[in-house]
Amino acid sequence: MNPLKARAALRISARVSAELLLVLAMLTVALWLLGRMWSIVWPLVVGLLLTTLTWPVARFLRRRGWPPALAASVVTVAFLLVAAGVVALIAVPVASQSGELTDGVVEGIQRLREWAAGPPLNIGDAQINKAFDSAVARAQEGLGSMVGAVVTGVSTVVNGVVTAVLALFLMFFFLKDGPRFLPWLNRQLPGRLATDVPTVFERGWATLGAFVRSQAAVGLIDAVLIGLGLWILGVPLVLPLAVLTFVSAFVPIIGALFAGFVAVLIALVSNGLTDALLVLAIIVVVQQLEGNVFQPMIQSRGLGLHAAVVLLAVTLGGSLAGIVGSLLAVPVAALIAVVWGYVRERLGDDPAGEPGSSPSETGTPEPS
Repeated sequence: MNPLKARAALRISARVSAELLLVLAMLTVALWLLGRMWSIVWPLVVGLLLTTLTWPVARFLRRRGWPPALAASVVTVAFLLVAAGVVALIAVPVASQSGELTDGVVEGIQRLREWAAGPPLNIGDAQINKAFDSAVARAQEGLGSMVGAVVTGVSTVVNGVVTAVLALFLMFFFLKDGPRFLPWLNRQLPGRLATDVPTVFERGWATLGAFVRSQAAVGLIDAVLIGLGLWILGVPLVLPLAVLTFVSAFVPIIGALFAGFVAVLIALVSNGLTDALLVLAIIVVVQQLEGNVFQPMIQSRGLGLHAAVVLLAVTLGGSLAGIVGSLLAVPVAALIAVVWGYVRERLGDDPAGEPGSSPSETGTPEPS
C-alpha cells in the first residue's frame, strides 16, 4: 500500500471521527438542555399537537371571513367542551377501572406461566420463571403508566392541569397567530436561511399534522370496532380497553401489539380460552382492515419511514423517556426525515427544492 495514501486515509478518518464526536457532544448538550427545560417544552409539544388537530377547523372559519382572534377563540372553547365531555363520559370510568384492568393483565400472565409449565411444554427453567416474573412486574408498571398518562392528561392531577392549561393557551395563540410565523421568520433570517428554514418548518408542520390527524382517525376506528367486538363477546372492561386501543394507536406497531395483548389477556382471564381466541381473531381482522383499507384511505401521504425505522424509533424513545418517548418517537423521526430530505434536495440541486417553487411543485401542502 502507498504510504502517502495510507496517511491521507488516516487523516481523513481522524477528521471525520472528530467531527462525529463533536456532533455527538452537541446532541448530548442539546438533550441535556431539553431535559432541564422539559416543564416548558412539554406544554409546547402538547400545544403543537393539539393545534394540528384543531387547525383545519380554524382555517375553515378564517377562510369564511372570521377574524383570527374570534376563530381561535371559538375553536378553543369548542375543544374545551369536547374535552370536558370526554372527561365525563370516558376518563372517570377508565380511572375507576384501571386497577381492575391491571390486575386482570397480571392474572393473565400468571395463567400463561402455569400453562407453559405444564404439558406439552413442561418449561421449568429458572430463567424462564424469572422472565415471567419480570413480565408481570413490567406489565403492571407499564399499564399503570399508560392509564396514568391518559388520566393525568384529562383529569384533575395538579401537574396535568398545569400542563393542560399552558397547552391550551399556546394552542389559542398558535391558532390565532400561527400563519404570521413563517413570514416573520423569513424577515429575521439572513440570505439563504430565509428560504431554507421556513421551508423546512412548513414541511415539518405538514408532516406532523398529517401524522396526528391520521393516527387519531385510525385509532378511533380501531377503538370502536375492537370495543364493539369485545362488547358482543361479553368481555369486561370494554371502555378501558377501547381507550387503551385509541391511545396505543399513536405508538405505531408496538402500540397495537400491546393493546391487543392486554385485550386477549383480559378475555382469557374472564371468559376463557375460546373467547380469548375470538378476541385475537377480531384484533387481527381489524388490524388487517386498518393496514390495507383505513390507513391508505385516511393517510394518503405516508411519513416516508420504513417500518424498521419506526420500530427502532419507538424502542429508542421508550428506553429514553418511557411512555412520553414512545408517543413522540415517530413524529420526531418523521421531522428528522423531513430535514434530511430537504438537505439532500439542496445538496443534489434538485429543481423541486429551488427557491420560488410552488407548494404543488414540491409536493408540500398549503402553508399552515
